[in-house]
Amino acid sequence: MSLTFEDLEKMQQQYPDYCMELVKGNIIVMSPSGYESGEVAAAIIAELCNWIKPRKLGRIAASNAGFRLSNSDLRVPDASFVLAERLRRSPKSFAELAPDLTVEVKSPSDNLEDLRAKIKEYLSLGTKVGILLNPDERIVEVYNFGQEARILRDGNILTVPELLPGWEVPIADLWSPEFD
Repeated sequence: MSLTFEDLEKMQQQYPDYCMELVKGNIIVMSPSGYESGEVAAAIIAELCNWIKPRKLGRIAASNAGFRLSNSDLRVPDASFVLAERLRRSPKSFAELAPDLTVEVKSPSDNLEDLRAKIKEYLSLGTKVGILLNPDERIVEVYNFGQEARILRDGNILTVPELLPGWEVPIADLWSPEFD
């Protein structure tokens, strides 16, 4: 039995404390991330906010903002950015578009291949750039539609010139600090 967006809405009313996605007719309950992956997600969101908000380039959202995609899926990236001209006002419910930038952060329960597939799905539906942050390996993978991923490590600089000209973040600044 294939479930619909309306089925998801009913489940969310019954279980409001759970984050859920609708993927190919199946409802997926998202587990909480580990602390480290939450900290990494907060770091990338802070970097995005610090660049985007003063320039009024668009909207940044965290992992509780859902996107109702053209393939009827409802997806929830760890972080996202939508250009201002595509989303003039924040919707009260889900955004009915693919974000321009989507970010996924690998948590202990995540499978890397599943995260890569999720990013590639976003790209096939109109997302311009997908970023996968892997704190376990301290690697960042940057995806553009139809291209091989760019692999970045400590010592490299993350840029997204097609969406955020001039924005630069040292990869090492994205990881959880160690206080020894």
